[in-house]
Amino acid sequence: MILILEDDAERTKRFQAVLQALNCSHALYIWRDAHTMILEAGPLLESSLFLSLDHDLFPESGEPDPGDGYMVAQWLTSMPVVKPVIIHSSNGERAGWMAGEFDLAGWPHWRVLPFGDDWIETDWRRIVRKLIKTQSRKSN
Repeated sequence: MILILEDDAERTKRFQAVLQALNCSHALYIWRDAHTMILEAGPLLESSLFLSLDHDLFPESGEPDPGDGYMVAQWLTSMPVVKPVIIHSSNGERAGWMAGEFDLAGWPHWRVLPFGDDWIETDWRRIVRKLIKTQSRKSN
């Protein structure tokens, strides 16, 4: 499984397209709300390949505050399961906070800056490809 925190529909489609292009057969779970991800992702962690987290989440009209990626990072590092994490936030300060949480807890993580028109198809894809290859070696 691949677990993603992302509130932008266009980015979500692009993440899905990259995974399909990589022939990734892992189930994909995407949350646009940190609170909901925290409530639902616990049982999925053990089987997950990696997580990808945005920081800044914006509510749709009439929705409550969706929280943020730092909340998810704090929750994840309190869990006994350690998985690789990609931080894909343009909020440099808060992405640094997230990376700090993972550093302190010994979680492997990468930072992808969402700049340019093809960062998902190039930078994010490069890390995902590496994580998929690493996992397939562990399975064999």
